[in-house]
Amino acid sequence: MKRKFKKIIVKIFRMNNTPHEIALGTAIGVFIGILPFYGFHTLMVLIVIALIRPVNKIAVLAGTNISLPPTLPFITWTAYDIGRYILQRGYPPLCWADFKNLNFESIRYRFYPLLIGSLILGGILAVIFYFLTYFVVKRVVEKRAHAKRKRSQG
Repeated sequence: MKRKFKKIIVKIFRMNNTPHEIALGTAIGVFIGILPFYGFHTLMVLIVIALIRPVNKIAVLAGTNISLPPTLPFITWTAYDIGRYILQRGYPPLCWADFKNLNFESIRYRFYPLLIGSLILGGILAVIFYFLTYFVVKRVVEKRAHAKRKRSQG
């Protein structure tokens, strides 16, 4: 897993994108990964990368990995609670028993607050990941440029 992650990072840096394009790709991927359209994230990514040209495509795909199985319950729970708080229409809090008795009607009933909360949480996390990625990538690019200058000088 660590080797695969490193391969992805190396590939992103070899694409000659600007720090902004890589950060934008990561932010868009994170936003898509937070949305509760489970199973459709890859399709959404393909649509986005077709529509938004100045974006690193691999970074978009990497960003969607925020919603891997270990993080998904926390994202879903947090997004639902944000949506409940914003809507204030008496939606019940989530509890583990809800997942045992999961059916189409309970999903449909809870989807609207989950969607609203996901849009807000996704927006917040996208901004955070944009700046984190931008500064990390910018630093790496500057270090590489400095090392290249140093090698060429002597």
